[in-house]
Amino acid sequence: MKLALSAAALLGFCAPGASGQWQPQTIKTDADFRGLCVVGPKVAWVSGTKGTFGRTTDGGATWTAGTVPGAEKLDFRDVEAFGADTAYLMSAGPGADSRVYKTTDGGKTWILQFKNPEPQGFLDAIAFWDEKSGIAFGDPVNGRFQLLTTTDSGATWEPLPEKARPEALAGEGAFAASGTCLIARGEKDVWFCTGGAKVARAFHSTDRGQTWTVVELPLLAGRASAGAFGLAFRDRDHGVIVGGDYRKPDDTAGTVAVTSDGGKTWAAVKKPLPFRSAVAWAKDRWVAVGTSGAEVSRDDGATWAPLDREKYNSVGLTATGEGWAVGPKGRIARFTVAEK
Repeated sequence: MKLALSAAALLGFCAPGASGQWQPQTIKTDADFRGLCVVGPKVAWVSGTKGTFGRTTDGGATWTAGTVPGAEKLDFRDVEAFGADTAYLMSAGPGADSRVYKTTDGGKTWILQFKNPEPQGFLDAIAFWDEKSGIAFGDPVNGRFQLLTTTDSGATWEPLPEKARPEALAGEGAFAASGTCLIARGEKDVWFCTGGAKVARAFHSTDRGQTWTVVELPLLAGRASAGAFGLAFRDRDHGVIVGGDYRKPDDTAGTVAVTSDGGKTWAAVKKPLPFRSAVAWAKDRWVAVGTSGAEVSRDDGATWAPLDREKYNSVGLTATGEGWAVGPKGRIARFTVAEK
């Protein structure tokens, strides 16, 4: 689902006791970043507008930026990577503008693997269980969500059978805001979250998309610009979903929900955040980001402390606590854990 970018950044700050800090980093592009894949403490990839991708292999000390040939007008809303050499870029857009590209040489060359044949299609995110097996997810086509899988490292992307593609509510879709409306975990689990309809929902499959369960979320809904935007799990049971209304980024109604039973049920937090488009787990804390700032939680999402008030679209963190957040106009910031 297409959404507009926000305007220029506000001044940032680091709140006392916020348990972390952002270190701005430099990349030679003014592209708006929404895609982010943190491979480890040293290696990360970013992607964004104007066919742009970026990569670091030294923990962000240096970033290289490039443009995929023939994709200069595309918006890469998601990137998934396996190390410093292999990465997938997913562009979001109507019909054939939704594509998947792959590199195996660190971005020197790219192969077009998939171009959406559905004129009404609009890809929102991709995810992988392993280096061979992945899934792509898009807005409804003929009333059912578009879902494709690969088992050969992206050489082919095949649509799931019609019965395996859940039906959508009127107006329902996903937000290609951060590449985190779809996540794959473990060997077979996959989740996606939605908005734009009378209710926001989360879908879960334990068999790589062959069957699905769905639950309603206690998040803001009933508007085309509102719903669930991103989700993450720190283990099989504990997860966080963030969202709200991207057109009202400072509103705090119905923006965060947590689960402790693997997503069977979700509970709204008592003191919600402003609109947030992505959330990630970092060792012993959650970090959520959006176009009005970032927060951290050390009590599994019950309460949150501000980190800054910069504009971000996505966040990715490692099991040891390092990571990055990305946003408009080439913004990249590294997150460093500050121990108590």
